[in-house]
Amino acid sequence: MIARSAAIAGIGATEFSKDSGRSELRLAVEAVRAALDDAGLRPSDVDGLTTFSMDDNAEIAVAREIGAGELTFLSRIGYGGGAACAVVQQAVLAVTAGIAGTVVCYRALNERSGRRFGQANTPPGLDASWHYPMGLATPAAQVAMAARRYLHDYGATTDDFGRVTVAARRHAATNPAAWFYGQPITLEDHRASRWIAEPLRLLDCCQESDGAVALVVTTAERARDLRRVPAVVCAAAQGSGPDQFVMTSYYREEVAALPEMGVVARQLWRQSGLTPADVRAAVLYDHFTPYVLMQLEELGFCGRGEGRHVIAEERLPINPHGGQLGEAYIHGMNGIAEAVRQVRGTAVNQVPGDGPVLVTAGTGVPTSGLILSGA
Repeated sequence: MIARSAAIAGIGATEFSKDSGRSELRLAVEAVRAALDDAGLRPSDVDGLTTFSMDDNAEIAVAREIGAGELTFLSRIGYGGGAACAVVQQAVLAVTAGIAGTVVCYRALNERSGRRFGQANTPPGLDASWHYPMGLATPAAQVAMAARRYLHDYGATTDDFGRVTVAARRHAATNPAAWFYGQPITLEDHRASRWIAEPLRLLDCCQESDGAVALVVTTAERARDLRRVPAVVCAAAQGSGPDQFVMTSYYREEVAALPEMGVVARQLWRQSGLTPADVRAAVLYDHFTPYVLMQLEELGFCGRGEGRHVIAEERLPINPHGGQLGEAYIHGMNGIAEAVRQVRGTAVNQVPGDGPVLVTAGTGVPTSGLILSGA
């Protein structure tokens, strides 16, 4: 049983920048060492490692560089940002089953100074033949199709997207770790930002960042004896919907929806025994603003087309660290770290209480989610 059997006992990160000046392996090692120190553990305690299939740092390379010993668990999750919460799920399964005692989840990337995901690249595979020849060659262009349909179906406006960014940047402005620290924006700033792929403007798109984040997962029982207040994993889930494509699921009955997040949501509520009304804060994967609105709807915080009202009326604290729009884009891992801080009571923009905090991973792809709370 996943619910409350494991906890995140340590978090670590590098600085977030546009040019780290060092290799992705070094970034990964810095974050892992910081997470172990945060938990009060040694590299020799690590017997499991899990990361994204897109991460360029081999588990054995990270293990060598930190000075780990024997490993009994290694795994990787695909689908880009959709893996963020799933790597924690993998770690939870491993420690709960007794396969490993201490599993470190990590993600390191030079996404600004190195390979930039937002640029057009010739994609592999047959699926790309359905959209690439039509010019849908970047994530922004692909998401713009769903965003346009959302505006059409629900009478929303691009200002509704802009309010997501304004809120994220307001939170980032008071977060010293955020790239946009001290730089809030207004809705007029959003309106004035250039088009990337209509109806998405520059300020509807997340950052490109260099950096790394690591998380230490162990059993909930053991975590209580370690250095930090544990963030107990109340639920962890993965999901993919029918007729799923990567960012281009245009052949479903509903284009302006994220059914894969609905699959995740149902599992999270069932595992945890919680409801949306119980959630004190949400850390939602905000690579593009329209998907924040759709996630709120799929997760059950509101009805279809009503996500914009949740944002405008500030019904729920969302991304208190500034999200990927304001803090950094580390493929969602920095959002999980923020959820842990919220549970510990150490967040720079602290929401009262120790959870529950809901976290989601990348959308438009097979995705994942977590619910964390205090012990």
